Amino acid sequence: MKFPSYAAAGVLSACLLSAPAFANSLGMTNGSGKPGSLNMCSNCHTGGGAATVELTGPSSLAAGATGQYTLTIRGGPGVKGGFNVAVDNSAASLEPSAGTKKVSNELTHSTPKPAAAGAITFDFSMVAPPSAGTVKIFAAGNSVNGDNNSTGDNAAFTSLSVTVTGSSEPVDEDKGGCSSTGGAPMLAFALTTGLALLRRRRN
Repeated sequence: MKFPSYAAAGVLSACLLSAPAFANSLGMTNGSGKPGSLNMCSNCHTGGGAATVELTGPSSLAAGATGQYTLTIRGGPGVKGGFNVAVDNSAASLEPSAGTKKVSNELTHSTPKPAAAGAITFDFSMVAPPSAGTVKIFAAGNSVNGDNNSTGDNAAFTSLSVTVTGSSEPVDEDKGGCSSTGGAPMLAFALTTGLALLRRRRN
């Protein structure tokens, strides 16, 4: 007799214990679609029309800079929605906005969000790592019918790769030779002083 894996059992337990829909809960993590996550959204919430999830925001950030992002859910039942976002780089920091919260460097909703103009949106920000590299943002969005059951809902996933350029460390001009901004005034001062001394000698 074969026993189910711990991961599969965990998914099953999560589905059974959280009968209310993902978007009608207080939010969940570990379901963003990031490799290794349980993807509980699509494992539990099925039967609704197809939904789509889109991530918009900068695909390139300077090291240490903050980028603003929006997750948009369209389609599916579209009455309410919830989300989960994670990154594959522990040096990047996800920051919540109104209606969202941070749990172990993942983001999720605080309360289910109603649709507006045919879409459900969640805003958040990401602080890039302090050195150059890449960060991949993984996002799950769940479009639900609001009946507090997991049937008749639909979840979708997407991701966005962000290139991190440069370094957040300031340049110390004292270590790198003369500054172009500081050198010009010094040169002008030296020339003026030299001309004044020359005039005195002639007089």
